[in-house]
Order: sequence, then C-alpha cells, then structure tokens
Amino acid sequence: MTENGTPPASETPASEKAESLENRRKRLRFRSWHRGTREMDLLMGSFADAHVGDFDHAMLDRFEALLELGDPDLYDWMSGREPVPSEHDTDVMRLLTAFRYTPRQGS
Repeated sequence: MTENGTPPASETPASEKAESLENRRKRLRFRSWHRGTREMDLLMGSFADAHVGDFDHAMLDRFEALLELGDPDLYDWMSGREPVPSEHDTDVMRLLTAFRYTPRQGS
C-alpha cells in the first residue's frame, strides 16, 4: 500500500485500470460535445464518438491537449485553411483532419 492507502499501480487490478480508461474516454467525449460553438461541438463530438473508444492513454493525452486549444485554431487546421503547427501534428491530429462529419439520422 502507498501512504494514501491505495495499492501501487503495479498491484491495481486490470478491471480498475480499464474502468479508469473508460471513465476518461467518457469525460473526453463529453468535453468534445460541449466546446462552446455548435459547429465544433458537432465536429469534435462526432470525431470523439468515432475514435476515442479505440484510443490508448497516450492517444487520449494527445487528444486532451487538442481539446485545450481554441475553436478557431482547430477549425482552421481541420478545414485546411491553415497548416497544422508542428507541435500539434500528431497521429490524433492527422485522424482529426482526415475525419469527415456526417449528420446523424434525426439531427
């Protein structure tokens, strides 16, 4: 046990690690759907629904870093108006720029 009473990471059951990963995915999906502008809510939320379930912790880190950025920058990069800066040119950003939004039935 650690000082705060939790088991060391090496002793954490796999089910708890998976739950933690799933909770993080849910949180990031929620953040993706609640950006602030309707257009980016639709783009980022749909992207998250399509891809976040397959992301590992490292990819979730990179996606979360993108969620910290402003909508105008992300939109310009996604639409090809501006090149993606090298510090944000990651596998996740390439997936995002290749993503094509399609409206859901009834939307």
